[in-house]
Amino acid sequence: MLVPFSNRVEAGKHLAAYLSNYAGRKDVLVLGLPRGGVPVAFEVARSLNAPLDVCIVRKLGVPRYEELAMGAIGLGGVRVLNKEVIEGWNISEAEIDKVIAREQQELDRRDLLYRGGRPFPDIAGKVIILVDDGIATGATLRAAISSLRQQQPKGIVVATPVAPQSICKSLQAEVDDVVCLATPEPFFAISQWYMDFGQTSDAEVQ
Repeated sequence: MLVPFSNRVEAGKHLAAYLSNYAGRKDVLVLGLPRGGVPVAFEVARSLNAPLDVCIVRKLGVPRYEELAMGAIGLGGVRVLNKEVIEGWNISEAEIDKVIAREQQELDRRDLLYRGGRPFPDIAGKVIILVDDGIATGATLRAAISSLRQQQPKGIVVATPVAPQSICKSLQAEVDDVVCLATPEPFFAISQWYMDFGQTSDAEVQ
Protein backbone atom coordinates (compact mmCIF):
# COMPACT_ATOMS: atom_id res chain seq x y z
CA MET A 1 0.00 0.00 0.00
CA LEU A 2 1.38 3.37 -1.04
CA VAL A 3 1.56 6.18 1.48
CA PRO A 4 0.89 8.98 2.07
CA PHE A 5 -2.89 8.68 1.87
CA SER A 6 -4.78 11.67 0.45
CA ASN A 7 -6.96 11.99 3.56
CA ARG A 8 -8.87 9.95 6.14
CA VAL A 9 -11.76 9.22 3.75
CA GLU A 10 -9.46 7.67 1.15
CA ALA A 11 -7.65 5.71 3.85
CA GLY A 12 -10.96 4.39 5.18
CA LYS A 13 -12.04 3.20 1.74
CA HIS A 14 -8.75 1.35 1.24
CA LEU A 15 -8.99 -0.15 4.72
CA ALA A 16 -12.54 -1.36 4.10
CA ALA A 17 -11.35 -3.36 1.09
CA TYR A 18 -9.11 -5.40 3.38
CA LEU A 19 -11.99 -6.10 5.77
CA SER A 20 -14.48 -7.37 3.17
CA ASN A 21 -14.79 -10.78 4.87
CA TYR A 22 -16.73 -9.00 7.64
CA ALA A 23 -19.28 -7.46 5.24
CA GLY A 24 -22.97 -8.10 5.84
CA ARG A 25 -22.48 -9.93 9.14
CA LYS A 26 -25.05 -9.26 11.86
CA ASP A 27 -22.49 -9.75 14.65
CA VAL A 28 -20.10 -6.99 13.50
CA LEU A 29 -19.87 -3.52 15.07
CA VAL A 30 -17.42 -0.85 13.90
CA LEU A 31 -16.05 1.47 16.58
CA GLY A 32 -14.03 4.57 15.70
CA LEU A 33 -11.62 6.31 18.07
CA PRO A 34 -12.47 10.02 18.19
CA ARG A 35 -11.70 12.19 16.76
CA GLY A 36 -9.54 11.27 13.77
CA GLY A 37 -10.46 7.60 13.71
CA VAL A 38 -14.16 8.28 13.15
CA PRO A 39 -14.02 9.44 9.49
CA VAL A 40 -11.94 6.34 8.72
CA ALA A 41 -14.36 4.11 10.65
CA PHE A 42 -17.33 5.69 8.85
CA GLU A 43 -16.01 4.53 5.47
CA VAL A 44 -15.34 1.05 6.88
CA ALA A 45 -18.83 0.76 8.40
CA ARG A 46 -20.52 2.02 5.23
CA SER A 47 -18.62 -0.44 3.04
CA LEU A 48 -19.30 -3.40 5.36
CA ASN A 49 -22.95 -2.38 5.93
CA ALA A 50 -22.25 -2.49 9.67
CA PRO A 51 -23.36 -0.19 12.51
CA LEU A 52 -20.95 2.52 13.66
CA ASP A 53 -20.30 3.95 17.11
CA VAL A 54 -17.43 5.56 18.99
CA CYS A 55 -15.02 4.14 21.55
CA ILE A 56 -13.82 7.11 23.57
CA VAL A 57 -10.33 7.03 25.06
CA ARG A 58 -7.94 9.80 26.01
CA LYS A 59 -4.18 9.87 25.68
CA LEU A 60 -2.24 10.90 28.78
CA GLY A 61 0.45 13.23 27.52
CA VAL A 62 3.75 13.79 29.29
CA PRO A 63 3.56 17.16 31.12
CA ARG A 64 4.93 19.94 28.87
CA TYR A 65 5.42 17.39 26.06
CA GLU A 66 1.77 16.43 25.50
CA GLU A 67 2.37 14.73 22.13
CA LEU A 68 4.35 12.01 23.88
CA ALA A 69 2.01 9.47 25.50
CA MET A 70 2.70 8.14 28.98
CA GLY A 71 -0.55 6.17 28.89
CA ALA A 72 -4.27 6.50 28.26
CA ILE A 73 -7.65 6.20 29.95
CA GLY A 74 -10.94 4.73 28.77
CA LEU A 75 -14.53 4.40 29.92
CA GLY A 76 -15.18 2.19 32.91
CA GLY A 77 -12.19 3.46 34.86
CA VAL A 78 -9.65 1.86 32.54
CA ARG A 79 -6.13 3.26 32.68
CA VAL A 80 -3.05 2.04 30.84
CA LEU A 81 0.31 3.50 31.91
CA ASN A 82 3.67 3.23 30.16
CA LYS A 83 6.15 2.63 33.00
CA GLU A 84 9.18 3.14 30.75
CA VAL A 85 8.07 6.63 29.74
CA ILE A 86 7.02 7.56 33.29
CA GLU A 87 10.32 6.43 34.78
CA GLY A 88 12.39 7.81 31.91
CA TRP A 89 10.85 11.26 32.28
CA ASN A 90 10.75 11.08 36.09
CA ILE A 91 7.03 11.85 36.23
CA SER A 92 5.56 11.95 39.73
CA GLU A 93 2.28 10.35 40.83
CA ALA A 94 0.89 13.83 41.51
CA GLU A 95 1.63 14.87 37.91
CA ILE A 96 0.02 11.68 36.58
CA ASP A 97 -3.09 12.24 38.71
CA LYS A 98 -3.36 15.84 37.46
CA VAL A 99 -3.21 14.76 33.81
CA ILE A 100 -5.71 11.95 34.43
CA ALA A 101 -8.18 14.35 36.09
CA ARG A 102 -7.97 16.76 33.15
CA GLU A 103 -8.35 14.04 30.52
CA GLN A 104 -11.21 12.39 32.43
CA GLN A 105 -13.15 15.63 32.12
CA GLU A 106 -12.59 15.67 28.36
CA LEU A 107 -13.50 11.97 28.08
CA ASP A 108 -16.77 12.59 29.92
CA ARG A 109 -17.49 15.68 27.78
CA ARG A 110 -17.01 13.75 24.55
CA ASP A 111 -19.06 10.80 25.74
CA LEU A 112 -22.00 13.12 26.45
CA LEU A 113 -21.53 15.17 23.27
CA TYR A 114 -21.10 12.31 20.82
CA ARG A 115 -23.71 9.97 22.24
CA GLY A 116 -26.22 12.56 23.42
CA GLY A 117 -27.06 10.42 26.44
CA ARG A 118 -27.29 7.14 24.51
CA PRO A 119 -25.71 4.24 26.40
CA PHE A 120 -22.70 2.46 25.00
CA PRO A 121 -23.90 -0.36 22.71
CA ASP A 122 -24.14 -3.89 24.04
CA ILE A 123 -21.07 -5.57 22.54
CA ALA A 124 -21.35 -8.96 24.26
CA GLY A 125 -21.03 -11.63 21.58
CA LYS A 126 -20.13 -9.08 18.89
CA VAL A 127 -17.05 -8.88 16.70
CA ILE A 128 -15.65 -5.38 17.20
CA ILE A 129 -13.66 -3.70 14.44
CA LEU A 130 -11.75 -0.99 16.29
CA VAL A 131 -10.58 1.73 13.90
CA ASP A 132 -8.11 4.59 14.25
CA ASP A 133 -6.50 6.84 11.65
CA GLY A 134 -3.07 5.61 12.66
CA ILE A 135 -1.16 4.15 15.58
CA ALA A 136 2.01 5.69 17.01
CA THR A 137 2.64 4.22 20.47
CA GLY A 138 -0.51 2.12 20.87
CA ALA A 139 -1.33 3.63 24.29
CA THR A 140 -4.82 4.87 23.45
CA LEU A 141 -5.63 1.72 21.53
CA ARG A 142 -4.63 -0.48 24.46
CA ALA A 143 -6.90 1.52 26.76
CA ALA A 144 -9.73 0.99 24.27
CA ILE A 145 -9.03 -2.75 24.10
CA SER A 146 -9.01 -3.05 27.89
CA SER A 147 -12.28 -1.13 28.14
CA LEU A 148 -13.93 -3.35 25.50
CA ARG A 149 -12.66 -6.60 27.01
CA GLN A 150 -14.67 -5.85 30.18
CA GLN A 151 -17.84 -6.24 28.11
CA GLN A 152 -17.01 -9.68 26.67
CA PRO A 153 -17.12 -9.22 22.91
CA LYS A 154 -16.79 -12.27 20.68
CA GLY A 155 -13.64 -10.80 19.18
CA ILE A 156 -11.69 -7.60 18.60
CA VAL A 157 -10.10 -6.64 15.28
CA VAL A 158 -7.79 -3.61 15.19
CA ALA A 159 -7.88 -1.83 11.83
CA THR A 160 -5.74 1.14 10.87
CA PRO A 161 -4.23 2.62 7.73
CA VAL A 162 -0.71 3.10 9.12
CA ALA A 163 1.39 2.05 12.13
CA PRO A 164 4.91 0.94 13.04
CA GLN A 165 5.48 -2.75 12.35
CA SER A 166 6.62 -3.33 15.95
CA ILE A 167 3.33 -1.97 17.32
CA CYS A 168 1.29 -4.16 14.98
CA LYS A 169 3.22 -7.24 16.10
CA SER A 170 2.75 -6.47 19.80
CA LEU A 171 -0.98 -5.83 19.32
CA GLN A 172 -1.45 -9.19 17.60
CA ALA A 173 -0.95 -10.85 20.99
CA GLU A 174 -3.76 -8.75 22.49
CA VAL A 175 -6.53 -9.00 19.88
CA ASP A 176 -7.91 -11.49 17.37
CA ASP A 177 -6.58 -9.77 14.28
CA VAL A 178 -4.67 -6.65 13.23
CA VAL A 179 -5.28 -5.15 9.78
CA CYS A 180 -2.77 -2.43 8.87
CA LEU A 181 -2.27 -1.17 5.33
CA ALA A 182 1.20 0.34 5.70
CA THR A 183 4.06 -0.09 8.17
CA PRO A 184 6.64 2.47 6.96
CA GLU A 185 9.99 2.71 8.68
CA PRO A 186 11.24 4.88 10.24
CA PHE A 187 7.95 5.98 11.80
CA PHE A 188 7.87 9.38 13.51
CA ALA A 189 4.30 10.69 13.38
CA ILE A 190 0.98 9.62 11.88
CA SER A 191 0.57 13.00 10.16
CA GLN A 192 3.58 12.23 7.92
CA TRP A 193 1.59 9.55 6.13
CA TYR A 194 -1.36 11.75 5.09
CA MET A 195 -1.35 14.61 2.59
CA ASP A 196 -4.34 16.13 4.42
CA PHE A 197 -4.29 15.46 8.16
CA GLY A 198 -6.40 18.38 9.32
CA GLN A 199 -7.99 18.17 12.76
CA THR A 200 -11.37 16.43 12.88
CA SER A 201 -14.01 18.56 14.62
CA ASP A 202 -16.62 17.50 17.17
CA ALA A 203 -19.30 18.34 14.59
CA GLU A 204 -17.75 15.96 12.05
CA VAL A 205 -17.71 13.16 14.62
CA GLN A 206 -21.37 13.79 15.45
